[in-house]
Order: sequence, then C-alpha cells, then structure tokens
Amino acid sequence: MLRRDAKVELLKRVPLFSGCSKKEIGEIARLADEIDVREGTVLTREGDSGREFFVLVEGAADVRRNGRKVNAMGSGDFFGEIALVSDRPRTATVTATTPARLLVVTDRAFRDLMRNMPSIQLKVLNAVVDRLPAEVS
Repeated sequence: MLRRDAKVELLKRVPLFSGCSKKEIGEIARLADEIDVREGTVLTREGDSGREFFVLVEGAADVRRNGRKVNAMGSGDFFGEIALVSDRPRTATVTATTPARLLVVTDRAFRDLMRNMPSIQLKVLNAVVDRLPAEVS
C-alpha cells in the first residue's frame, strides 16, 4: 500500500495535474484508491461511459482503438480522464498486459474535488484539452 507522500509523488508527474499546487495534489492523493489487477483485466472499454481515472503505478497496459493497438503504457502513465471530465464515452479500451497496481479516482470523488477546490478546475480542464484525440476535439 502506497503512503500518501508516495501517491503525491506519482500524481505530481501526471501532466493532468502539472499545474496544481502541492495542497491540490495532496487532496487528489487523499481521494485516490489503490487497486491491484491481474493480467488481462480490461480497465476501460471504448464507447463505455467513464466512471474513473487511473494512474498506472506498476505494470503495463495496452491501449486499443477500434481493435487496433495504438499505445503501450507503463508505470506513471494515466488514462480515463477524457471520459471523466468531458462526459463523453471512453475513447479507447485499456487492458492490463501484466499484473498491475493502479491509483483510481472515481467520478464522484473527482466531481467533489472540482466542486470543493475550484482552483483546480481550469488547470485540469486545460490539461485534458491538450490530450484530446484530434477526432474528438
């Protein structure tokens, strides 16, 4: 189980939160749950609604769009934020290719964070826009 300061260090490296203060990152770390998954676990499915945001702490995962592999992810990578923030369907399917440990922020916790810390809203939204696929933006 990661200590809070380890969660903070991981979250500081996530571009989505790069503009956030230490206090804001600490609040995000407080909301993040840690989970372990097996190889082959589907973490997000293209077209589904987004209910959580993930940071890959350990392990690897493949990203597929329309059934074609478009990316491979490893420790420190993150996904799920576009559907969570934009209220649009998932843009890709992400599947763990090894056993993996992840930090997860649920949609409810994320909305509470946005409501309770308005200072974070614009920073997060700007970061999401930068990551939108060309066909979505």
